[in-house]
Amino acid sequence: MSQRPTVVVLDYGSGNVRSACRALSRVGAEVELTATPEKVLQADGMLLPGVGAFAAVMQQLRAVDAPRLIDMRLAGGRPVLGICVGEQVLFEGSAEKGDCEGLGQWPGRVSLLKAPVVPHMGWTHVEVPQGSHLFAGVEDQRFYFVHSYAAMCDPAQLMSKGPTALPLTTWAEHGSSRFVAAVENGPLCGTQFHPEKSGEAGLTLLENWVKML
Repeated sequence: MSQRPTVVVLDYGSGNVRSACRALSRVGAEVELTATPEKVLQADGMLLPGVGAFAAVMQQLRAVDAPRLIDMRLAGGRPVLGICVGEQVLFEGSAEKGDCEGLGQWPGRVSLLKAPVVPHMGWTHVEVPQGSHLFAGVEDQRFYFVHSYAAMCDPAQLMSKGPTALPLTTWAEHGSSRFVAAVENGPLCGTQFHPEKSGEAGLTLLENWVKML
């Protein structure tokens, strides 16, 4: 029997991470909630959760040296998956409550959704690009969103073409906003929605990610 891949869920003070831990365990991962640097760096995969305001999350991440740890993981080609605000902080910054710098892994900034009702809360279909590995088998499904801010620009269009493949961007809509629902970029992936709260479709997406570890 093959060994279960190890996944660290980064423990930096973000709330509501138990459901993500349970979902990852259910789809075949050996999961640990920790911020111990050695464990974060050695795990096969790292999940970056995020609940709350962008600036507060960034402050909490810096307190556990997460920017450096994430850089080190990605430099070694070790997978990282950001969820909700954990996906937003991978961009250059956010306009939420002023202006706050993010981790800068992807170009572009996060801004307020333009819609009659904010936050965007509920189940929404997504527009999946060809070649997606994360969404294999669930391309036509809906996923669960809870957010008021999102990235609106395609990071692939803002990145210079080079020897590495450009990110694959999945889109969704709320009100008049077309926003980034997910990004696949080699070892770095992110989803604006909560896969751990998205039923069987979300579990399939997490299982697809775990299989890539």
